[in-house]
Amino acid sequence: MPSAASGPFGATIAHGYLTLSLLPRLTRGLPSVEGTSMVVNYGLDRVRFLQPVVSGSRVRAVTEIAWVEQAPQGYRVGLRTTVEIEGSDRPALIAETIGLFVPAG
Repeated sequence: MPSAASGPFGATIAHGYLTLSLLPRLTRGLPSVEGTSMVVNYGLDRVRFLQPVVSGSRVRAVTEIAWVEQAPQGYRVGLRTTVEIEGSDRPALIAETIGLFVPAG
């Protein structure tokens, strides 16, 4: 049976959707908005998998606010998140997500 080392990436890699599933954990509290009772995952607009993450790699997320619009329940906020791989010039993925920020009270 062939091993991951003999595959196209030369090692075992994380599935792109596994990396995507880490976004809530990697971005917890980014951004932090006072007076918010909760943030609801409203969806994704765009996801690009740019490079595989080799097993054992260290990753981190960098998030920026792309846009904000008022909604009946609070504010919808577009976030652009880049997952970077330590030691690599290219990111693993870039995702544009939407969070619904619900005010307290």
